[in-house]
Amino acid sequence: MDLLGAPEETLDGLNATDSNGTDAVNATVAKFVATPEGTALAYGSLVFMALLPIFFGALRSVSCGKSKNSSDMPETITGRDAARFPIIASCTLFGLYLFFKIFSQEYINLLLSMYFFVLGILALSHTMSPFMNRIFPANIPIKQYQLLFTQGSGETKEEMVNYEFDTKDMICLVISTVVGVWYILKKHWIANNLFGLAFALNGVELLHLNNISTGCILLGGLFVYDVFWVFGTNVMVTVAKSFEAPIKLVFPQDLLEKGLGASQFAMLGLGDIVIPGIFIALLLRFDVSLKKNTRTYFHTSFLAYIFGLGLTIWVMHTFKHAQPALLYLVPACIGFPLVVALLKGELTEMFSAVEWFPCSDPKNDSEKEGNEAVFWSDSGDGHTCTTP
Repeated sequence: MDLLGAPEETLDGLNATDSNGTDAVNATVAKFVATPEGTALAYGSLVFMALLPIFFGALRSVSCGKSKNSSDMPETITGRDAARFPIIASCTLFGLYLFFKIFSQEYINLLLSMYFFVLGILALSHTMSPFMNRIFPANIPIKQYQLLFTQGSGETKEEMVNYEFDTKDMICLVISTVVGVWYILKKHWIANNLFGLAFALNGVELLHLNNISTGCILLGGLFVYDVFWVFGTNVMVTVAKSFEAPIKLVFPQDLLEKGLGASQFAMLGLGDIVIPGIFIALLLRFDVSLKKNTRTYFHTSFLAYIFGLGLTIWVMHTFKHAQPALLYLVPACIGFPLVVALLKGELTEMFSAVEWFPCSDPKNDSEKEGNEAVFWSDSGDGHTCTTP
């Protein structure tokens, strides 16, 4: 769901009894009005939370998937994938809309909750792993484990799953499971956000665009997708409000009044974080490949994202209507870096660079040593991606 929205309206039923003893029911709709402080806190927190997975996910994407586990390897998005993605997303969104119209919302959300419970535990565990490596006591022995599933026997044996983990990974898994149980039982907004942030960070880290043109195709297609489904129909707003899963970040506007039990939420879809985020991460890897010890395009696109998201919030409050955030994020995240590249005379180099992973020479597909991504341009110069 790619949407920045204000809290839903609440229905308060007021019951009264007249002088003749007859019960009368007066139902009135009272729209929640947030205080300026509550609004500023809610949207400021959403912006801050959105920046976290983009910043750290982009930094982690530069390591180019050196993990031995296949599940930690980046998934490359090609131009063809980018062109098809808005169509697939539209079919999925409309399918969910029909499901919520035909079947009971309670049962659909129960199935979705169990599905995202498992995914959330794995995503949060993967997110925590680097931090656990830094704080894990050195005097505690670390045991190695391996989960291996194969198909067939003898020479026909085929490896289906090969996952290596250790004691630190087990601790991360236990902590993530506790958060998952908390989310399933309470549906608390903090647990929702922990899973949402983990999904977003993993998406920015592990989804790699192969070049700038692919990024422009993807963002351009989803720009149209977002505008159509928010302004053209009520489908996205309906699904976003009905879908009880950690696919959006939420923050209460009545936190100052009700504390952690607050219930009036502003929300930001994870698509508004991950989609621009993987483009920003690509620009960071391009910055690194230039070997100029600067992060010009990353900083430009990062600031452009802040500008676009701030503009979205301002327009939403001006017109009192939920906004498709990509309407403002896409022009900002694409336009600002392209203007900088044009001024620096690097526009041609930017669009000719192609990221290859695993390392291979696109001219002869010969494998190179290591697991680092390579930017290759038509001039024949390859730039090795290294950790910033």
